[in-house]
Amino acid sequence: MWTINRIYKTVGLIFLGAILVIVGFTTWYTVDESEQAVIITFGKVEEGVTEPGLHFKLPWPIQSVETLSKETFSLQFGYEEKDGKVKEFPEETKMITGDENIVLADLVVQWKITDPAKYLFNAEHPEEILFNSTSASLRSIIGSSKIDDALTSGKAEIEADVRDLLSTLVEKYDIGISILAVKLQDVELPNDEVRKAFTNVTDARETMNTKINEAGKYRNKRTNEAKGEEAAIKSKAQGDKAARIETARGDVSVFNKLYEEYRTNPDITRERLMLETLEQVLPNAEIYIMNDNGDTLKYFPIRPLENQQPKTNAEGSEKNE
Repeated sequence: MWTINRIYKTVGLIFLGAILVIVGFTTWYTVDESEQAVIITFGKVEEGVTEPGLHFKLPWPIQSVETLSKETFSLQFGYEEKDGKVKEFPEETKMITGDENIVLADLVVQWKITDPAKYLFNAEHPEEILFNSTSASLRSIIGSSKIDDALTSGKAEIEADVRDLLSTLVEKYDIGISILAVKLQDVELPNDEVRKAFTNVTDARETMNTKINEAGKYRNKRTNEAKGEEAAIKSKAQGDKAARIETARGDVSVFNKLYEEYRTNPDITRERLMLETLEQVLPNAEIYIMNDNGDTLKYFPIRPLENQQPKTNAEGSEKNE
């Protein structure tokens, strides 16, 4: 029969065994390379553990361990991709731009847990706070941007602005999360008619820019040609200037030499200048040397003698034959 002492001993042994089991299973824990842990003592966060391996702690319920991942998470805003299928949520992505146009914008946010204690205890649902902060940041930046920037070349700047604003909000909420990257997936117009109209406007703008670029190239070409012609004219003018200066210097030198000759032999120089002037003014005129002897003016007919000399030479050669 069971006695009271025996019952007490049995219950005590069972209780002690349960304690030993609890101590044996709750005094150690392991941390993987992709994990990080937080030790909690009577509900108070003691320290964080990031080194992988086997670790020991006080048994439950004195200390407990919360393990979190160190990997990078992706927050999909406006859509959900699962098993290769994409499900869109247009009500989340519909927003108004700064120039009062409606666009559909979705994005993905890369984030990770950098402070496990704050992530666990500073907020009840930190991922929901992150989602709402992402929505607020995107709507704020899109609301201050033009539709052209959102649809074309301004996406990179919008992404950077959203990332900065989202990082500021997350830091303000102090939920132990860090934002790594923000990437716009799609920015679209709400329907086909609006898309077609915007495409036509974009094509017209591209054509305008092409024409402006072509006009700029033609202007630069003509400007360079004009500058080249200007340089050539200036160079020719400089050459003409130098040539005229040298010619003038030569004329001055000749004049100085004539002046010296004139001062030495004025009569001879005067006659020489008259003859040279006549040759220049009347290049085809016949010049005769005349001699004034008393009342009768006689001259020496040079030109007729020049014409007769070849005939005389010809006749003499015929007689010799």
